Amino acid sequence: MTATEITANEKAAQEDSPRGVNAERGSFTPLPASLTASRVRELTNLVRSSEVAPAVTTYAPFSGAVLAELPQCTPEDVLAAAERARVAQRSWAARSIEDRAAVFLRLHDLVLAARDDLMDIIQAENGKARRDAYLEVADVAITCRYYARTAAKALAPKGRTGLIPGLTQVEELRHPKGIVTIISPWNYPLSLGIGDTIPALLAGNAVVQKADNQTALTALFALQLAQKAGLPEDIWQLVLGRGSAIGDPLLDIANYVMFTGSTASGRNIAAEAGRRLIDCSLELGGKNAMCILDDADLDRAVEGAVRGCFSSSGQLCISIERLYVADAIYDEFVPRFVEAVKALKMGASYDFSNQMGTLTSSEQLDVTREHVENAKKAGATVLAGGVARPEIGPFFFEPTVLTDVSENATCFAEETFGPLVSIYRFSTDAEVIALANDTSYGLNGSVWSRSASRGTQVAAQLHAGTVNVNEAYAAAWGSIDAPMGGMGVSGMGRRHGIGGIQKYTELQTVARQRLMNLAPPLERLGDEGFAAVMTTSLKLLKTLRWR
Repeated sequence: MTATEITANEKAAQEDSPRGVNAERGSFTPLPASLTASRVRELTNLVRSSEVAPAVTTYAPFSGAVLAELPQCTPEDVLAAAERARVAQRSWAARSIEDRAAVFLRLHDLVLAARDDLMDIIQAENGKARRDAYLEVADVAITCRYYARTAAKALAPKGRTGLIPGLTQVEELRHPKGIVTIISPWNYPLSLGIGDTIPALLAGNAVVQKADNQTALTALFALQLAQKAGLPEDIWQLVLGRGSAIGDPLLDIANYVMFTGSTASGRNIAAEAGRRLIDCSLELGGKNAMCILDDADLDRAVEGAVRGCFSSSGQLCISIERLYVADAIYDEFVPRFVEAVKALKMGASYDFSNQMGTLTSSEQLDVTREHVENAKKAGATVLAGGVARPEIGPFFFEPTVLTDVSENATCFAEETFGPLVSIYRFSTDAEVIALANDTSYGLNGSVWSRSASRGTQVAAQLHAGTVNVNEAYAAAWGSIDAPMGGMGVSGMGRRHGIGGIQKYTELQTVARQRLMNLAPPLERLGDEGFAAVMTTSLKLLKTLRWR
């Protein structure tokens, strides 16, 4: 990543003012007024580091301006965080669920009140458009409210059917795991930086979280708001560092691991968790398909496809990278879609004037550009975009639409994670189901049809953890009462819903036997007589339709 040099005088002048240099096309977009040098120091001071490891410098994707010097943690720092967490967790778990929930209801209000500052910092670190940054704010508020309102019921003791009716009483209890290690990504730094932390904490656990360096300030701001809402200091701690440096101790301290990121990294974490005999949940990559049937509402489908493909510049695990269009409407839909894509307003601004921002790093820019060039060499046609826009900012790449993409092209099967979608045609519902399922991934899918029954029928046959009918991804993601996660190499486990909090608990069964032992009640009955009585009783229970 290339940073523009800033002189000592410029640094001094920017100490208590927004950092960055304002200019027209081809130079810096100024950082937002809320992100002063003193504000950055306030956030980075929340990281408890021994300062042995060299600091890491992060840069604003819009411009390349320096954002922060981030302290990095050592393995010893992670172990120290775990020691503090275990002490804090005991008292936190002893508090009532209602008391813990009250913290997150207060956090709900604080997040909404701080929405402008949160959007500023998300954009500064990630480079997405402001409308996409706002969706992260709303998502966290929804998550706070949902789990604060439902945690008590989800975690309450439950009676279970005993062996002998009336004599065996059974109760299912849930206990916190202990320490949950959360490894969160850079692409949705608020939603994924705190969205999994909320239920883990509400379940009575402590969280030690590794946020990605690129978007660490967003996660630290969320931590600061949570502490303001009343969260104890050591119950949620953020550590920073490369996986190669602190990955092992993060797994060593964990009683449970929640990871969001690439499939390759997820495989390694699953293997290491298995070796340590700890459970994990993984939300990984996707090569998500949208199926536009011949009876789709084209106005809605065009708008939904544009949003589904290019929100957050395509840096979204559930975004659409494969677009299947029915033969009967192909010649009408594709020109309208391409026109809408070309009309997208792309730019660098800390307001709602742009519909698409930038890619976050040189790595993402390189992958997107390589996928486009590779597809073109394999015979693909570029219908829109296909080029970088360095005059706007260092990592901008136009929203790109390809057709005639062959199976030899890298982007045919591999995830791009950028503003690139390939269009294919199909003739029947059975064909599009087969095409959409022809992937090792299985994270998200989308079906468009005016017929609710037809759309739902096709959706149910797609190999994906979530499928949206007449929506790209937001309907399933935003319906937080329902589980979200992947099939195949897109992951294991689920977030959201009742399972999204229960996975952070250990189940315990407590069975109490009343009046008599589970042994022959009379000495003269003996084991053989007891077996005969039990056999008769079991037949009777079946006749009575007892469970």
